[in-house]
Amino acid sequence: MAKEKKKKTPIPFRLNFMFFLIFILFSSLIIRLGIVQIVYGDDYLREVDRTENDVANTPVPRGKMFDRNLNPVVDNEPLNAITYTKYPNTKTADMVKTAEILATLIEMDTKKVRDPDKKDFWILKNPEKAEALITKAERQKVVEKKLEQKDLYKLQLERVTEDNLKEFTKDELEVIAIFREFNSGYALTPSIVKNKDVSTNEFARVSEHLDELPGVDVTTDWERTYKYDETLRSVLGKVSSSEEGLPSENIDYYLARDYTRNDRVGKSYIEKQYEDVLRGQKTRVENVLSKGEVIKTDTITEGQSGKDLVLTIDMELQQTVEDIIERELRRTKARGNTYLLDRAFVVLMDPNTGEVLTMAGKQYGRNSETGLIEMNDFALGNITTSYTMGSSVKGATVYTGFQTGAISPGSAVYDQTLYLGGNIKKKSYSPLGYVTDVTALKKSSNVFMFMTAIKIAGGHYVPNQPLGINREAYAIMRNHFAQFGLGVRTGIDLPNESVGFKGVNTSQDGLLLDLSIGQYDTYTPMQLAQYASTIANGGKRLEPHMVKEIRNPSYEHKELGSVFKSMSPKVLNDLGGNDIWIQRVQEGFRQVAQEPGGTAYKYFGGKSYRAAAKTGTAEAFYDGPRRNQYSEPVPTINLTLAGYAPHNNPEVAFSVVVPWVYQGKPSDDINKRIGRDVMDAYFKLKEKRLKGESDKDKEIENTP
Repeated sequence: MAKEKKKKTPIPFRLNFMFFLIFILFSSLIIRLGIVQIVYGDDYLREVDRTENDVANTPVPRGKMFDRNLNPVVDNEPLNAITYTKYPNTKTADMVKTAEILATLIEMDTKKVRDPDKKDFWILKNPEKAEALITKAERQKVVEKKLEQKDLYKLQLERVTEDNLKEFTKDELEVIAIFREFNSGYALTPSIVKNKDVSTNEFARVSEHLDELPGVDVTTDWERTYKYDETLRSVLGKVSSSEEGLPSENIDYYLARDYTRNDRVGKSYIEKQYEDVLRGQKTRVENVLSKGEVIKTDTITEGQSGKDLVLTIDMELQQTVEDIIERELRRTKARGNTYLLDRAFVVLMDPNTGEVLTMAGKQYGRNSETGLIEMNDFALGNITTSYTMGSSVKGATVYTGFQTGAISPGSAVYDQTLYLGGNIKKKSYSPLGYVTDVTALKKSSNVFMFMTAIKIAGGHYVPNQPLGINREAYAIMRNHFAQFGLGVRTGIDLPNESVGFKGVNTSQDGLLLDLSIGQYDTYTPMQLAQYASTIANGGKRLEPHMVKEIRNPSYEHKELGSVFKSMSPKVLNDLGGNDIWIQRVQEGFRQVAQEPGGTAYKYFGGKSYRAAAKTGTAEAFYDGPRRNQYSEPVPTINLTLAGYAPHNNPEVAFSVVVPWVYQGKPSDDINKRIGRDVMDAYFKLKEKRLKGESDKDKEIENTP
């Protein structure tokens, strides 16, 4: 029997084939690795070693403010602060861990923690429970692209219950408060975690544990302090907090100017107007990152505190003027028939430079919580509110008459009642007989102004007949008034200045006459002061300003830096014309205050500072905060005063405005009392300071 043939097994062949494939694969891998190392090796090494540079700005203290006598007005109080800087690759879990450690070192206010913050944190700390809040069907919708992943997170937030939130202990709430601040910052930009009531012990504890607190640092922050409390606070303005950061309505503007979102900026008035000066120059720091981690920090430019402002305001005088206003408001309110009276304003300015010496305003009100009467700062009302000023503006009417040729120096009018068509009577407070341009100002003749306005308008007065005036006369008179600053922006270096309101009806003859005596258009107290200043200095309308100098920051806290810029007087326009014209107006103002029969002689006659002034009484309608309580406008009386002193060498111009003083016949002289007392205070303070300087000089002379 022949031997059976041995059956050949296929296994070795398969093994060989598999080894061959493995050989091929390993050969490909080796070749590929060789290509990577030899051909692209340098590129990948460069990628591994690649770094990124990111520049961050660190805020610096804001510039301070001083009054004209270099007394501190607005300062910075240094505060211990704890900050957190978020790096690009920082994980949420690491932030939570850092927050938990920091919470053991400081006490954190939890009042700002809201339910959304708690829900976010609950989901972070309870991932399994949070996952269970989402159904399989809802997850399937994400797969089917009917929902997005963020929609699931919203559902989780909605389904976290009040009971879940009640699980948090006080210590955990502090962690949430800290974590909330961590998340409020921007990458590589330090954000404030805590800067109020950081105790010395807290500051020290955090300093000792910085190695365990990635991103956390200790530094010095600042808070604005006001040395004169509420005096002029509304005008000084506000600064945003570190929490507010950039105002949302101006965020694009600030971001384009190299601000970061959590920067503190001036929000209003002087703080806002001089933001570019006060903000300072930030410290620019370059962070070098590798693989998302900061490996090096270099300072590109050192920061510099903001420049300081020296204001034109005399704060001692400002406080004295405010006291006078408050006293007189209370006194007049106590007389009765003054239920609408709630405010008064005084502006003092240097007519030779435009420097505003005081900008005082007080508003009378009742505290909604205590029910007590209180006086609130309303200095801003000097530029944001306007009123009919009455006869105080008659100087502008006389000068307009000269400029237009309607009258000439020495022109006279017989002051008696005018009878217009339609049974309308226009008159002065009493028949004054013959008055000239000067005595018309002295005695405050309405009729002289009426006749001047009629001539300006090309009209002619015949009793009980139309005047036949040119309607363009309204624009003519307003344009001439604007030369004095009435009805136009004064140019003061503060935002939100009002120009007042112009009467829109130009079809009635009587309204043009009202315009000539200050009882139609409205003007601000600052405009009235600019008008008085223009008359005082001989016809130059100067731009009023609140800042006298800008100073470089000083490294010595109690010293001022060198002058960076001084504000020079700015002439907006010159009245022009013959010198005699302004001299006649000035003489009329002098006689008002210094000659018997002048409407302010009772208060200024015999004063050593020899004032010149013009009083004003305007029949007006109440338009204040209680207007909606009345179905019809309530007739009322505004009292004003404009002037300057000394009359022959003016150094201070002033306006006093007290709207809605009384209703009906009873009168009051609150405007004149305030004006007199303010001028008395100004010159008394000047004398006291001169004596003080003289005494110092004597001490120096007698020093061995």
